[in-house]
Amino acid sequence: MVWTWLLDLLYPPKCPFCGRILDDPWTALCGQCQETVPWLEGNDAIRKIEFTEGCYSPMAYRDNVPDSVHRFKFYGCPSFGRRYGILVAQCIQDHYEKPLDFVTWVPISKKRLRIRGYDQGRKLAEGVAIQLELPLQGTLKKIRHTQAQSTLSEDAQRRGNVLGAYQILDGVEVAGKHILLVDDVVTSGSTLEECARVLIGHGAAQVCCATLAQSRKNRQNFSLGTENCFEKNS
Repeated sequence: MVWTWLLDLLYPPKCPFCGRILDDPWTALCGQCQETVPWLEGNDAIRKIEFTEGCYSPMAYRDNVPDSVHRFKFYGCPSFGRRYGILVAQCIQDHYEKPLDFVTWVPISKKRLRIRGYDQGRKLAEGVAIQLELPLQGTLKKIRHTQAQSTLSEDAQRRGNVLGAYQILDGVEVAGKHILLVDDVVTSGSTLEECARVLIGHGAAQVCCATLAQSRKNRQNFSLGTENCFEKNS
């Protein structure tokens, strides 16, 4: 807690969607974005995913959300995971009533980890676990580098791309566990489905999924942000 307070003092936390400095460091986003981000309500926040209890997401992948997620993943902004975690955890608390044993995440490949320097899925899962007061547990490893799912338009291509790409970590026991599986965005659900299939295949009792956002097939293409963690808004 003290370390987090010192970091916030030296580097005031910013809204991950617009870059404004947050008046309250414990909030997820600024007041203006609170009013404008594309929230999902009711059943719209839930996506059916095979082998799971469903995927729960607080917002849609449109408007200013894609640029924020791209900064998180590709422009060296791992701290966004802490803010996103607040939103995802609240969505789970609002919609999912069953008990959970721990939080895990969809891992990236070793190749992408070397390039990126961090696993954004883990960063998001850390934020969720803190908010839900649950243990964080790595359960999966990606054993095959795959083409980015975002480059594939057909569901069948996405399923084939990730089939067999994940394995359970050596020595990890998931039998009988109720698991919250976290990723940044869900589109077709193929990646979450494959990871859940592996977990269920190793005896997990239930897998519930959560992402920051849901991407619909008919969404338009969005341009990538060019500023690194909103440098011009500092």
